[in-house]
Amino acid sequence: MTAGQLNPQLLLAVPLAPLAGAAIAGLLGTKFFGNIVGRKVSHSVTILGVLLALIISVCTLLSVMDGASYNGTLYQWMNVAGLKLEVGFQIDSLSAMMMCVVTFVSLMVHIYTIGYMEEDEGYNRFFAYISLFTFSMLMLVMSNNFLQLFFGWEAVGLVSYLLIGFWYTKPTAIFANMKAFLVNRVGDFGFILGIGLIVAYTNSMNYGEVFARKDILLNGVLPGTDWMLVTVACICLFIGAMGKSAQFPLHVWLPDSMEGPTPISALIHAATMVTAGIFMVARMSPLFELSDTALSFILVIGAITALFMGFMGIIQNDIKRVVAYSTLSQLGYMTVALGASAYSVAVFHLMTHAFFKALLFLAAGSVIMGMHHDQDIRNMGGLRKYMKITWLTSLVGSLALIGTPFFSGFYSKDSIIEAVAASHLPGSGFARFAVLAGVFVTAFYSFRMYFLVFHGKENFGHAHAHHDAHDEDDHDHDHHHGLAPGQKPHESPWVIWVPLVLLAIPSALIGYFTIAPMLHGDFFKGVIFVSERHEAMRELAEEFHHLGGADGMAIHALMSLPFWLAMAGVATSYVFYMLKPQIPTALKKQFGLLYTLLDNKYYLDKFNDVVFAGGARLLGGGLWNVGDKGLIDGLIVNGSAKLVAWSSRTLRLIQTGYIYHYAFVMILGVLGFLIYFMPNPFTK
Repeated sequence: MTAGQLNPQLLLAVPLAPLAGAAIAGLLGTKFFGNIVGRKVSHSVTILGVLLALIISVCTLLSVMDGASYNGTLYQWMNVAGLKLEVGFQIDSLSAMMMCVVTFVSLMVHIYTIGYMEEDEGYNRFFAYISLFTFSMLMLVMSNNFLQLFFGWEAVGLVSYLLIGFWYTKPTAIFANMKAFLVNRVGDFGFILGIGLIVAYTNSMNYGEVFARKDILLNGVLPGTDWMLVTVACICLFIGAMGKSAQFPLHVWLPDSMEGPTPISALIHAATMVTAGIFMVARMSPLFELSDTALSFILVIGAITALFMGFMGIIQNDIKRVVAYSTLSQLGYMTVALGASAYSVAVFHLMTHAFFKALLFLAAGSVIMGMHHDQDIRNMGGLRKYMKITWLTSLVGSLALIGTPFFSGFYSKDSIIEAVAASHLPGSGFARFAVLAGVFVTAFYSFRMYFLVFHGKENFGHAHAHHDAHDEDDHDHDHHHGLAPGQKPHESPWVIWVPLVLLAIPSALIGYFTIAPMLHGDFFKGVIFVSERHEAMRELAEEFHHLGGADGMAIHALMSLPFWLAMAGVATSYVFYMLKPQIPTALKKQFGLLYTLLDNKYYLDKFNDVVFAGGARLLGGGLWNVGDKGLIDGLIVNGSAKLVAWSSRTLRLIQTGYIYHYAFVMILGVLGFLIYFMPNPFTK
């Protein structure tokens, strides 16, 4: 593929290759169809499908960087009064970058799964699910219209439901996937309302046509109100992003989704499903730039998520849940960047975060395997000398996460902080405080986990181990969790550690090499739009060039507040958990109410259960008692039966069998007819 028009048939192979692999593994590799193909064929076809998608995606990205593009319709489903329902692709720098990130992380997860799910009976089914998930995400990011976007949006939600509840005999997994499904339906309701408003006023689902008619939205008001139409539409779209990208208060599903196997934690919570909302807002930048109110709303929601979800990571003892709350916090950072009109910075952090967060999730899975499926970090310690590759790659991921200079996470995270500082929207002051405080919090919980897992005293192999963590293999009640006395951890097989190494490389380097073109070059030119009244990106570019590029930015950061906040977080966690472990115990007692608040997840689950679930139960109970039981069953169904029975009993009384009774009734009938049809003698 060269500069100019990309080949649509070749682009079509990107989503269809994983779909073909999913079909083969899911249909021919399951019991329902006789398990025609074995495990080797199932993982081979799905990995080859994703590998092919990755190769084409990389070639596409290189061609896009040379000036190539594609925006066209592949299939028109129908045309209703001028409204076209189509399948089409819009391939530019944003979608090409997303294609590469999604396929690369997915490939690493596929390879990792060979080792991680080796003993699981649902091996083939799992490969079918993750390959189908990859197809759904690719359809989402490659779309050029709202119909296909919504298809991909709902498809990733459906497959995530299947993946979170993969162990369908485990009650907590079933609860978690239902919770994820229902919470996302709340966000999706707002999302489809936003799409409906846009389509109703622009009469188009195509991105380009909608953007060309954006003045209609800008000059319109919502009927019956004085609200700007574009503001309402953008907030509705963002509510969809709040559900999919787990923003407060629709974040409650994501921590519980850890009930699924670890590979899907990396796939869903790193580069794919949870970043769909960030991608969507960046793609819709021409619309969001029309409403400062919507941007301010996004800024505040992101700031709340970034800070308060970080606090939750401090008290977690399940290794996967620590990383899950870290994901929530980092998604908050991306959302803050969107609200500051720094869309390219949000997408940049999306990319860097995808690599180091996938690395941390997969490394957590490696630790869980080494610990014989024990996930409680209090039962670990000293794993560094037993699992050297996992230790080293985890360290790289943790350093990238806390924003250590020269690591990829530093360039994106520091740019977000600077962008918020340059924003003048309402709520920007709180957002700046939140992202700065979040730097300390992130460093503290990240290295709390790192120190407790890889350093210090060895706490495994004891009879009295902690067992309150959510063991992900609880579906197998006969399976022993944790190392027995005398057992030692061991490094995972190569299919586990090779993806860790391959993810560690971009986690360390990709930010350094891509910040200049992605944030301060022409990479997103013509794709992401920023109004002239929003100066964050202009100020960032001036500062970047003034410092002399990526090297100067990293060196200058050594004297900045975020760097010292991060170092303070690392130092505090080292003192608390390596030198003076009695301090956190004392603080827990001293601040019992605060700990209880965090331990109960700010009581949001209880609030949702009482208000929404309780209200639904109350309403459902009322509808059942009054409508179903009383009206339908009681009056219509049972009532009609009782009426027939009563009529039958009444009529049976006159069925005596005597002829003179029947003759008497006949005479009465004739008399009745005569009286009814007799002319009135009093009328002329």
